[in-house]
Amino acid sequence: MRAEHPKLEAGLAALGIDVRSGTSLSELTSLGIGGTTDLLRITKHDSIPELIGLLEHHDIPYKFLGGGSNLLVGDGELPWVILQLAKPDPEIVLEGKFAHVDAAADLGRTVTFCAKHDLGGMEGLIGVPGTVGGALRMNAGAYGMQIGSYVRKVKLYRAAERKIEILSGEQISFEYRHTSFGPDDMMLAVTLELPSKPFKEILQGIRICNEKRRSSQPLGQKSAGCIFKNPLGASAGRMIDELGLKGLSVGDAKVSDRHANFFVNAGQASAKDLLTLISDVRGRVENAFGVKLENEVVVWNA
Repeated sequence: MRAEHPKLEAGLAALGIDVRSGTSLSELTSLGIGGTTDLLRITKHDSIPELIGLLEHHDIPYKFLGGGSNLLVGDGELPWVILQLAKPDPEIVLEGKFAHVDAAADLGRTVTFCAKHDLGGMEGLIGVPGTVGGALRMNAGAYGMQIGSYVRKVKLYRAAERKIEILSGEQISFEYRHTSFGPDDMMLAVTLELPSKPFKEILQGIRICNEKRRSSQPLGQKSAGCIFKNPLGASAGRMIDELGLKGLSVGDAKVSDRHANFFVNAGQASAKDLLTLISDVRGRVENAFGVKLENEVVVWNA
């Protein structure tokens, strides 16, 4: 999809939108997979409602992109443009135990920045790739914690209301890998309330989590993290492993040899390759265990 109509281009320029034509989503996703479209980078939150109205007036479909770390995008020319927040300076402002964080901020750097100011609680997220906004949307968590526990306010573009709103933490439902945000809502900023901890204690927790990840996950390979959610009381990775599916591949899409719930792009995998592999593994698990695995990875099919 191209944002090429003269009046549309003029409107985008007036809103301060940075247009990057013909961007490959394979360059913006941790899987290294994805087709081509125009990327519209947003420099001012307040411009979003007018931007959405402009795109809809010109019949231009769109999708919001965060850090691209939990995402599988279809191949070829994509039928929508991509909207993405540009990172502000500063990304994080601290006020006592409260961290006011832009949604475009890198999650790992946010955890580290807060730790250096003796604010902990999020040590388990240090190795989770992507942005703070993406972590909010899926209620990212690891090693017994989840980000939703610390959320006090969220600023977002509310698609259903066509306006920017601020929600309190009590107005948001945070569950396992799920939140009450609408599918087209765009996270803009969050206020986190974090417990005070000595930096040395936080650093020790971070080291423990990093060691666990290094020993169990295919770090350094192109992946989207866990492909499937864990069923209640069970482990998706353990079931896949018990079926001997580590190393199973379709083209260059492969079930990781290290962690069975991580599927990796071992070369030049296509979205079709990975979707076929996901379907195959899901079918085998259902046949063997009677459990139909639900995707944790978000799929944008062209």
